[in-house]
Formats: sequence, C-alpha cells, structure tokens
Amino acid sequence: MQYIGTFFWSFLLISLLNYVVSAVQNVHFDFMLGVYISLIVSVLIFVISAIIPDEPAAEKH
Repeated sequence: MQYIGTFFWSFLLISLLNYVVSAVQNVHFDFMLGVYISLIVSVLIFVISAIIPDEPAAEKH
C-alpha cells in the first residue's frame, strides 16, 4: 500500500507542478511528462528509504 500511496502523491504533486509551470511559461502541457517524472521520483524515494537505516545510531561512551 505504501508504494501505491507514494506513487499517487508524487503523481498528483508533480502533475500539478507541471501544469502550473507550463501555464506560467505559456507552453504546451504534456501529461505524460508528469507521469514519467513521478515514476522516477517514486523510485528515488524508495531507494532513499531503503538506504536510510531504521534503527537509531549507537551511543558512544
């Protein structure tokens, strides 16, 4: 479920950003560009979350 939620929110936010930027710059809105970028961002989020450790750092005495 976390994968679906992450993709959904990245798709929603990046498509919104893509629409706003294309409207401000007065260029053609490309829907598929937002889909591709949101897929890349989702994969990067999954990779970063896999690299970051879940346990706290050990204390040094």
